[in-house]
Amino acid sequence: MKKIRVVIMGAAGRDFHNFNTYFRGNANYEVVAFTATQIPNIEERRYPPELAGELYPAGIPIYPEEELPQLIREHEVNQVVFSYSDVPHEYVMHKASLVNALGADFRLMGCQATMVKSSRPVVAVCAVRTGSGKSQTTRHVCDVLQEMGKKVVVIRHPMPYGNLVKQAVQRFATYADLDKHDCTIEEREEYEPHIDRGVVVYAGVDYEAILRQAEQEADIVIWDGGNNDFPFYQPDLWITVADPHRPGHELTYYPGETNVRAADVIVINKVDTADYENVRQVRENVTALNPGALIVEAASPLFVDKPEMIRGKRVLVIEDGPTLTHGGMKYGAGYVAAQRFGAAEIIDPRPYAVASITATYEKYPHTGIILPAMGYGDEQVHDLEVTINNTPCDMVVIGTPIDLTRILEIKHPMQRVRYELQVIGKPTLEEILQERMK
Repeated sequence: MKKIRVVIMGAAGRDFHNFNTYFRGNANYEVVAFTATQIPNIEERRYPPELAGELYPAGIPIYPEEELPQLIREHEVNQVVFSYSDVPHEYVMHKASLVNALGADFRLMGCQATMVKSSRPVVAVCAVRTGSGKSQTTRHVCDVLQEMGKKVVVIRHPMPYGNLVKQAVQRFATYADLDKHDCTIEEREEYEPHIDRGVVVYAGVDYEAILRQAEQEADIVIWDGGNNDFPFYQPDLWITVADPHRPGHELTYYPGETNVRAADVIVINKVDTADYENVRQVRENVTALNPGALIVEAASPLFVDKPEMIRGKRVLVIEDGPTLTHGGMKYGAGYVAAQRFGAAEIIDPRPYAVASITATYEKYPHTGIILPAMGYGDEQVHDLEVTINNTPCDMVVIGTPIDLTRILEIKHPMQRVRYELQVIGKPTLEEILQERMK
């Protein structure tokens, strides 16, 4: 039988997982290429033969997504598999229309084909959109389970931007592990808060191998989702976080709607800073999609060590990069803190941006006067540092989940903004976890 020729569209995460769990070793298919988007500098690489398996002794090339039409024509591709997240439904269908017009099938792979079963209970934390509050929700879940006497291990959605062979299975228990694996700012933002709590984090490329190693030291596995992707593992409890600052996105973004429809629990976060009407709209929308889900309302209160230092200052605000870029948010916790604690002015860093940071503003103009903490590799970390220090300000307000001074030399005074999940009313996540994870 003639093999089905496939291109997998991705962003160095879900694409590799779909290949590993379904196509690797599957003689009915030939994956001729991956395409890459969203993340800088991940195209024009190769998925290595050490990970691709015996059917791909030369590995699999990775091309920019812009070359998809050419790839379909040159390789007589039969099927294109869409394998990345946090995009509007309309965007997905435009891609499907392009692929179909070129003669190929367009495929979205679901849970049954891609989820791995664990020997341990799995709690999955996912979201409607990037920036909804998965991180603080995951930390809260870990805190509750640890108080119940459970040994928890977090497995984070992939961010493999370096040497894929070396990154196949990564374990993070200390800050030294972050340095050893040359973690980007984005990776540090996700791993450091767990390490601070004494929780081991796994990540990498081969997520079945990762799971089997993590199971050896866990009572319960926590899936810490990325973007708004659905879990790589079959959950025993599926939690989805919704954001009332972006009401309606629970109906219109892929695969966030999947997470709403499949969830056991839906956390409507940020109710302390969102308009009541927006909270009500999100509640109605998620209930219509999934009437059986438990609804939990929560806030994400801000904590600043010395808020008085912000008052009256000319402030540069730095926020989590992915939340502002492909997440589409115009601001985050840093901006809210600057406004709440009386900053005299928010300084626009765009005139002082350099190199890759300038390019980021050109690609994502909606970020406006907020500086996204982009750090995909040493060169971009350097560009970020130069941009910060070039900007004339009295104070830097940092709304990222990590201490940027661990990797940047910032010359201005600064205040970090921290945020944690605070459940409001009943039911609480603690009650749900105690019932489901006895």
